Amino acid sequence: MIDLHCHSIFSDGELLPSELVRRVEILGYKAIAITDHADASNLEHILCNLLKTLKDINQYSATRLLPGVELTHVRPAVIPRLTEEARRLGARLVVCHGETIVEPVCPGTNRAAIEAGVDILAHPGLISPEDVQKAAQNGVFLELSGRKGHSLTNGHVARLAVEYGAPLVINSDGHAPSDFMTKEFARKVGLGAGLSMSQIDELYAAVETHFL
Repeated sequence: MIDLHCHSIFSDGELLPSELVRRVEILGYKAIAITDHADASNLEHILCNLLKTLKDINQYSATRLLPGVELTHVRPAVIPRLTEEARRLGARLVVCHGETIVEPVCPGTNRAAIEAGVDILAHPGLISPEDVQKAAQNGVFLELSGRKGHSLTNGHVARLAVEYGAPLVINSDGHAPSDFMTKEFARKVGLGAGLSMSQIDELYAAVETHFL
């Protein structure tokens, strides 16, 4: 089990990184990425503090912690600069908060994130076929979300991703202990989006190869 989008106390999550990793370790996770909400005001703070505990966690935990950020409600023109800055500061992956239908995300965010080459476009909402094609060309993973609200457009995202060959990832967007999915539930999220079990297995294999 791999989850590449969740939040700790460094943004709006409930858990310290150490407790978060321990809780998913019990669920049998191979890897987890902490990707707290970031813009220019807190990007360095998040990554510097996460990296302080990374070595200790990864030395003793069966679950590997990957340091990341989720660029959130950042204006499209700023996304390329903050993506580069996050990687310079040590982010192993950069997630961008996509144009979910349940929040007022700036139009053009999906396209800007894909063109900036972020690793994952989270809950991209009613993403256009043109943007899915660009995601496929740039190797940007499109998220199927386990989170209430964001998950409403999973079927739309999955259908276009399969049609145009864009890579997919299933993430919890977890903020609290009850948000983290078991392997079985994560696969139900994929099935609910219209994927077959073989497509879900291929999805996880591609995620593991790319990120681990």
